[in-house]
Amino acid sequence: MQRILLFGSTGPTGVLLAREVLNVFEGITLVLYVRSPDKLPEDLKTNTSCIVIEGQLDDIPALSKAMESVDIVLSALGPSQFSQPPGTPLAHAYRRIVNVMKEKGVKRLIALGTISIEDPEDQFNFVYYGMVKTVSITMHNAYKDIRAIGAVIRASQLEHWTIVRVPVLSNSTSKDVKVGYIGGKEIGNRISLNRAGFAAFVVQEIGKKEWDCKAPVLVSV
Repeated sequence: MQRILLFGSTGPTGVLLAREVLNVFEGITLVLYVRSPDKLPEDLKTNTSCIVIEGQLDDIPALSKAMESVDIVLSALGPSQFSQPPGTPLAHAYRRIVNVMKEKGVKRLIALGTISIEDPEDQFNFVYYGMVKTVSITMHNAYKDIRAIGAVIRASQLEHWTIVRVPVLSNSTSKDVKVGYIGGKEIGNRISLNRAGFAAFVVQEIGKKEWDCKAPVLVSV
């Protein structure tokens, strides 16, 4: 039986990801690591395939408990756009998560990122350049933290990792997506991604491993 640990399951993207995991995989055990269990939707709280562990991102004993016998870690964590505190707190949290993963022998992480994280495969695109530049000015703390998260994951020496970089998230229910890199023909000037599409892509990637040790950009069709 596969055991999956999910961070960020009380947010709108994480809720959809949790539901997608439960819908696709039979016999799964889904561990939800949350700061406030009361914020979980009722269908996740009462699902017998879910184990809810309450803890902060700096609570090493709770993180260690959550990581027991886990096969893969998924994360929908992301910084607050306009109220993110300085000092890259989420990047520090990812360092702790990675350290606990290594201690417990967990080798695979699939994490939410944004287009503010650069990749060597990217090419120049004026639309994307403008979006990232705007974010760096108007949401500077969030911008610094998400870029630091990308650096932490890439330097983690985990055997398997994927950073799914997203542009503007929306709530449409379509799961149809394109995947590639900034400036590539697959992405073009598309700048929106449905959260449902993100969830479906991550769940498919668990089995496919098509983007192992890569940081693709995901957009809705």
